[in-house]
Amino acid sequence: MTAARVSGEFRTGAFRAEAEALAAAAATLTEADLARPSPCPPWTTGALLCHVIIATGRVDQAVGAGQEGTAGQAGPLVDARGYYRPDERFSPVVNTDRIDVAAGLAARLGTAPAIRAELTAACARTVAVLATAPPDLEVRTRHGDRMLLTEFLVTRVVELGVHGLDLANGLDRRPWLTAPAAEVIENLLLPRTGLSDELRVRLGCDQAGLIARLTGRVPVSPAEQSVLAGVGVTRLALG
Repeated sequence: MTAARVSGEFRTGAFRAEAEALAAAAATLTEADLARPSPCPPWTTGALLCHVIIATGRVDQAVGAGQEGTAGQAGPLVDARGYYRPDERFSPVVNTDRIDVAAGLAARLGTAPAIRAELTAACARTVAVLATAPPDLEVRTRHGDRMLLTEFLVTRVVELGVHGLDLANGLDRRPWLTAPAAEVIENLLLPRTGLSDELRVRLGCDQAGLIARLTGRVPVSPAEQSVLAGVGVTRLALG
């Protein structure tokens, strides 16, 4: 992947494109759609969508922490892959809180129009922050990680893109994953550039199908796992 493909500008564009695609999909949702079980139990589709809303809103919180000077505290800088390490952020206590907060937001908003409005507002706030914050800004995540904004932004594209695949699956719809978001996610998940086309041919899937396999959204056969292991793919703790 070229330097342009990993720039803050490209990642911001990927976030915006995927947010717009999700908003377009959410515009057609009904209360019955939101009540459907999601592929991320115990969340309903509505609660999963609210989790994405909350995750999107983490950008201005992390930037705010950086601007307050808390990002300069002790600890190494963490990149996007390091953010997904399997530590206490996936503990039962944190997972329960993650589940309850999203379910609580879904209950408070209640209706499809209210959830759509909240999604639009959250994405707009994030885009506004990204438009003014320097890409080399050091931020502090809610888990205590010191990260550069460009690296934290990768994790927000992952939230939009990968959970977008979950939502499409739960709604029995064709995935709306955008090409820019897919590139950002593949750059995170694959050990080197140039593998995406090769793996899609060898696994017989499209770009969304490859990412679904890389993130555990689609079970892989022993033969497929052998292909992935053979090129050095290791799965991150994405939840």
